[in-house]
Amino acid sequence: MKYLIVGLGNIGAEYCGTRHNIGFRMVNAIAETVGALFKEERYGAIARMRIKNAELILLKPNTYMNLSGNAVRYWAQQEKIPIERILILLDDLALPFGKLRLKASGSDAGHNGLKNIAQLLGTQAYPRLRFGIGNDYPRGGQIDYVLGQFSEGELTEMNPALDKVVEIVRSFCLEGIDRAMNRYN
Repeated sequence: MKYLIVGLGNIGAEYCGTRHNIGFRMVNAIAETVGALFKEERYGAIARMRIKNAELILLKPNTYMNLSGNAVRYWAQQEKIPIERILILLDDLALPFGKLRLKASGSDAGHNGLKNIAQLLGTQAYPRLRFGIGNDYPRGGQIDYVLGQFSEGELTEMNPALDKVVEIVRSFCLEGIDRAMNRYN
């Protein structure tokens, strides 16, 4: 079975390593487990890998965050992957740093990448894995915080959280969303 695993982020040096690009880090961590390499293709960078009988197509859209739906829709159609086997990896301000939450569906919670994906897929009923980036910013400082770099302390705590991301994606692909949510949420 094929799965489309999409890490959300923004392309360009000015966004590299920012909190908003944690989706790219998440999908990179998955690729690194088997040495899969990304190559530029239509609408983004693609890496392919297998976990047992599951074929994973890892995608880092090059459409910028707010237009991520274009890449998701294209690759889902191109590879004939149903919505329930698409997993979106993204940042979440409402969760403490490093906290992970897997859901089968839900609202966009103000996240423009999710909003665009839902608009182009015609539904909000697609799986997503949120990585908490915290909300330690002053009033009115949300944009600077989200587009800012991680602190040294956060970087130290990041690898164990990314290891957990790999476990969750593996469970999602091999056991299904319900079992993965029961195990990791």
